[in-house]
Amino acid sequence: MTAPAPAPTRPRPRSATLDRATAYRLAATEYERMLALLRDLDPADWSRPTDCPGWDVRAMAAHVLGMAEMAASVREMARQNRLAGKAGGGIDALTGVQVRAHADQDGPAIVAALEATAPRAVRGRRRLSRVAGRATLPEEQVNGAIREYWRIGFLLDVVLTRDVWMHRIDVCRASGREPELTPGHDGVLVADVVAEWAQRHGRPYGLSLTGPAGGQWSSGTGGERLELDAVEFCRVLSGRGSGSGLLGQLVPF
Repeated sequence: MTAPAPAPTRPRPRSATLDRATAYRLAATEYERMLALLRDLDPADWSRPTDCPGWDVRAMAAHVLGMAEMAASVREMARQNRLAGKAGGGIDALTGVQVRAHADQDGPAIVAALEATAPRAVRGRRRLSRVAGRATLPEEQVNGAIREYWRIGFLLDVVLTRDVWMHRIDVCRASGREPELTPGHDGVLVADVVAEWAQRHGRPYGLSLTGPAGGQWSSGTGGERLELDAVEFCRVLSGRGSGSGLLGQLVPF
């Protein structure tokens, strides 16, 4: 009698590697830097197109606000997810809900709402991560060719901060401004991206990233050697730029 083949096992869901204190220091600082950037925009900047198709700067800021509102309140999280489910589900449906919710607000109104919401978003994310961070999100997460499951803590502690950071870069590019970058903030965030990127591709490499958020990393011998700007490295890994070889390995933002 032939024994039945074992059922395939689902890979362990992805977890945050940053400790919670560092994760929420980065989160608080990133909201502050995004707000400083948005306050500095000229009226014409709000309608400039961004690297996200279909979004101008105002729509991008509306998404950042909507995501912060979702993080600040479990009730709002449930409401947005319910509406996104009715719209087909997935991240595009969710961000669409967020942008539409603030379609009648101009830039200064979005800034004022984000000023009030950001501190609550940090507290809400930290609280939910502490309570439910080890639980797994029910939906499979899709990022390019990557299909995987995440722990709630990975979303709250890591991805939601990367999201604001990348959109801050998007707004800077759209408005012609230089992003504020420091080793103690952006460098820590980029180093976490590098560690995840290296774990995902699992091959030897040498990496030199330039700029205030940069550094040098390597693993093994004989691997691909890369040198580029730290922000551009993250843009490529987010899918905003094209990359071949190891730079084709996407990381969620």
